[in-house]
Amino acid sequence: MKKIVLGIVIALLAVFVFRSCSDSKEEKTILKENSMLIQKQIENVSKLVVSEGHFAEVYNYKDSQLLFGALISANKKALVVVNSEVTVAYDLSKIDFEIDETNKTLRIKSIPEAEVKINPDFEYYDVTADYFNPFDERDYNRIKKNVNNSLLKKVEASSLKSNAQNRLLSELQKFYILTNSMEWKLEYLGEPVDSDLPVLLLKD
Repeated sequence: MKKIVLGIVIALLAVFVFRSCSDSKEEKTILKENSMLIQKQIENVSKLVVSEGHFAEVYNYKDSQLLFGALISANKKALVVVNSEVTVAYDLSKIDFEIDETNKTLRIKSIPEAEVKINPDFEYYDVTADYFNPFDERDYNRIKKNVNNSLLKKVEASSLKSNAQNRLLSELQKFYILTNSMEWKLEYLGEPVDSDLPVLLLKD
């Protein structure tokens, strides 16, 4: 009788150990699959989030040089019309993140800064220059630099960057939806994130 009872106990222990190992293995498999799914989702949204705008600039360039002790003035000038395409982009492949499988947490450590790219098309009109003060490469470089600075100010004053930021927030909101659906947690800069993800990002 004792042998029968002992056999039953051993059998029950074996079943318990087997089930515990199976459950542990299944849980690890689920965690691994969830981790891979999150990784894949981040890769899917790692495209550039871009806003485009078109700006026009009319620029008057003038330069004068005094010669022979200010007896003679050598002048040059140009009227420059610039049509420019400006893009504002976030390269989401540069997001710094960490997936913590043990604590079922996705941690976003940093988001890349917006990249502003200006592609100007220059058209020169009414270009005149004196013999002693001709147009050269330095003039064209100076014009390009001044025009780019002016366009950057226009971009900052426009809605282009805010539109790009809204698209960025739309993409990042997918992280919260994904982690929430899998009962994972989302953190940004060490703070837990709930449905107010856009507010938290804008505060940064």
